[in-house]
Amino acid sequence: MIIGGSIFVILLLVGITLIGIKCYKNNIHLWLPGHVYVSLANTPRPNSERPIDIMFCFVDHYEPHWKDYQSMERAAARIETWLTGYPELAARHQDADGRPPQHTFFYPAEDIHRKNGDIFKMCQAFPKEGLGEVEIHLHHGKDTPESLKKKLIFYRDRFAEHGFLAEDREGNIRYAFIHGGWALDNSGIDYRWCGVNSELQILKETGCYADFTLPSAPDLSQTRKINSIYYAIDDPDRPKSHDTGIDAAAGKKPVGDLLIIQGPLALNWRNRKWGIFPALENADVSYFYPPTRERIDLWIKQHICVKGQPNWIFVKVHTHGCQDVSFETLLGETADKMYAYLEEKYNDGTRFRLHYATSREMYNIIKAAEAGLSGNPNQYRDYLLVPQT
Repeated sequence: MIIGGSIFVILLLVGITLIGIKCYKNNIHLWLPGHVYVSLANTPRPNSERPIDIMFCFVDHYEPHWKDYQSMERAAARIETWLTGYPELAARHQDADGRPPQHTFFYPAEDIHRKNGDIFKMCQAFPKEGLGEVEIHLHHGKDTPESLKKKLIFYRDRFAEHGFLAEDREGNIRYAFIHGGWALDNSGIDYRWCGVNSELQILKETGCYADFTLPSAPDLSQTRKINSIYYAIDDPDRPKSHDTGIDAAAGKKPVGDLLIIQGPLALNWRNRKWGIFPALENADVSYFYPPTRERIDLWIKQHICVKGQPNWIFVKVHTHGCQDVSFETLLGETADKMYAYLEEKYNDGTRFRLHYATSREMYNIIKAAEAGLSGNPNQYRDYLLVPQT
C-alpha cells in the first residue's frame, strides 16, 4: 500500500510538472485568467427574434519577401500565385450580401524600400477586383517616438500614393495596423522589436483607426484582455498599455487612444495532445493549423462583439499568406471547405447571416454598433471610412 501510494504521488507530481511546463511554454498564465472570467461572465444573449450577423474578416501578414529578401522573382511569383488562385477561389463563394470572401493584405511597409515598387504595385489588383484591401504591416525596432512617427507618416503617404488605405469624411487618410513580431507598444521581449512605449498614441496621431495584431499567443506579447473589442489607454512610461482597456459599447462614446480589434483566443478541448492537453486556438490559419470545422465553431463561440449589440459577432482570423507551404491551405481545397462550411452553417438567413468583411468594413460596422445602429450590418460597410477616391 505504501509503495502503491508513493507511485501515485510520483505520477501525480510528474503530471502536474508536465502541465506546468506546457502552460509556461505557451504563456497561458498571461491570458487564461481572462479566458476563465469571460467564460463565467453573464454574457448578454442575442435576440432570438433576429438573425445573428457574423462578420468574418481574414487579415494577412502578407510578406512576399518572406525568408528571401534578395529575389524579386520569387516575391513576384508568390503574388502571382494569389492573383491567380484567389479570384478562382472567391468566385465559388458568397456571403448573405452576394459578396465573395474578402482578404485584407497587411503589406510590410519596410519592404517598399527594397527597390520593389513593381512588387508592391501588383497588390493593386486585389482591391480593383473587389477581393480585398491593402493595409500597413510594420516590423521595426530600436525606435524613438520621433523616429517612429516619421516612419509611419512616410509609409502612410506611400501606401496612399498607390491607392491603398481609406479616407474619412473629411478626406484624411486612415489606416489599419498590424505590428511585426507581435510587439505592439513595445510588448516584445526587448526593444529590438519596437522600442516605443507611446506607440498607441503615435499610431492614433498618424491616422491609424484600429490595430489588428492580436491575438499573439503563445508569444509573450499576448495581452491579459482577450476576445474583445476595446480601447487601450496609452501610458508612455510603460510598455504594453493595451494589456487592458475599455470595451467598445453601444450608445457610449469611446474612451482611450486606440481601438484594438482582437481575434478569438481559447483552448480547444476537442483537439488534445496526448489526449490530455487542449490545443491552443489563436485564430492562426496555415498549413500547420488548417481551419477545421471544430475550429470555426470555436471562433464563433467566443462571441466577440460590441457590448450591447450581441447579435453582431466579429470573427477575425489571421495568416501569413506568402509562406509557400500554406498556399494550398489558403487557396486550395482546404480554403474551399472553410468557406463552404461558413456558408452552410452560418448563413441560413434565419438564424445566421454571414458577411465577409475587410478590416476597414469591420471597423465601420463596429462604429455603427457603438452608435446604437442595428439591422443588417451590410448597410454600414462604409459608415465612416471609405476607400480612397
